[in-house]
Amino acid sequence: MDLRLALDWTPNINHIGFYVAKEKGFYDKLNIDLEIISPEADNYKYSPAKKIELNLADFALCPTESIISFRTKKKPFKLYALATIFQNDISAIAVMKGNSINRPRDLDNKSYASYGARYEDLIIKQLIKNDGGKGNVKIYYPERLGVWNTVANNKYDSTWIFLNWEGIEKPDLKYFKLSDFNIPYSYSPLITTSSKHIREKKSSIKMFLKATKKGFIYSVNNAQESSEILYKYLSEDDKKINLKNAINFSRKYFGEQDSFGKINENVFSKFFQWLNLNKIEKIDFDIKDIYIKLDF
Repeated sequence: MDLRLALDWTPNINHIGFYVAKEKGFYDKLNIDLEIISPEADNYKYSPAKKIELNLADFALCPTESIISFRTKKKPFKLYALATIFQNDISAIAVMKGNSINRPRDLDNKSYASYGARYEDLIIKQLIKNDGGKGNVKIYYPERLGVWNTVANNKYDSTWIFLNWEGIEKPDLKYFKLSDFNIPYSYSPLITTSSKHIREKKSSIKMFLKATKKGFIYSVNNAQESSEILYKYLSEDDKKINLKNAINFSRKYFGEQDSFGKINENVFSKFFQWLNLNKIEKIDFDIKDIYIKLDF
C-alpha cells in the first residue's frame, strides 16, 4: 500500500525513526511503500496538517496546537493524534548568548521570530507575563524555513526551538522551557491523521505505526548506523550538527518498546485547560475528540 507522511520540518533527529524504518525495510515487510514529504518540496506552502486536509498526505507531524486549530477553524477539519514522538516536551524559547535577555520577562520590547502558528504568539506573550513581564514582545514573521537562521544570525532575538536539534547546533544558547514558567505545554510533534483515514485505513495505520516504532527503537539501540542513515537526508547546513550528541539527547525521550508513542491523556487535558484559562482558546475538548488509541 502507498502511504504519505508530511514532515513538520526539514529532515532532522526527530524524524530518524521514519528514515531508519524505510531504509531497513521495516515498512516494506508490512507491504507499505512510504513517501516522506519534506516541507522543502513546496517551501512550506501548506502546513503538514493542511496536507492531510487537502489529501496530499495520509499522516502528518505537527504539534497539539495544530489539532486544536483545525478542529476550531471556521470550517472544522477532524485531525486525530495517533502517537507522540517524545514522551516529554523538549522544546524551548531560545536566545543567543551575549545579550541582556536572561529570562522570559526580558523579552518585553525585544523581537521574536514566529512560525505564524495560530496560538504561538499568544503562548509567547503569556510566557512573558507569567514571568512578570507585560508581554510586549515584537513579533516578526520571516520565511518559515528560515526562522531559526534569523536568530542564529542575530537578526531577531528569540524563537522556538527543539533542544535536541538547534540546541545541539548552538550548545551555548540561553533557553526557557515553558514548563518552568507554569505553562503545561503538550506534545510536539505528534503523528496525526484524519477521521476519514481512520475509518478507511485503520489496519494500514496500525501497520504504519508498528513499523515506525520499530524504526525509532532501532535508532535508540543502533545510534551510529542510524545516524549514518539520517545523515544522507540532511541539508548541507544541517550536516554540520553533531548527530551523536543529537541522538544521545533524544534517546531517553523517544521511549522504549513498551512506551514509544504512548500519549498520556492528562498532558492533553492540562494544556487544554491552560489554553481556556488564559483565553487563548475558548472551545474545550473531550480527549476522545482528538485522540485515537491504537495498539501497535
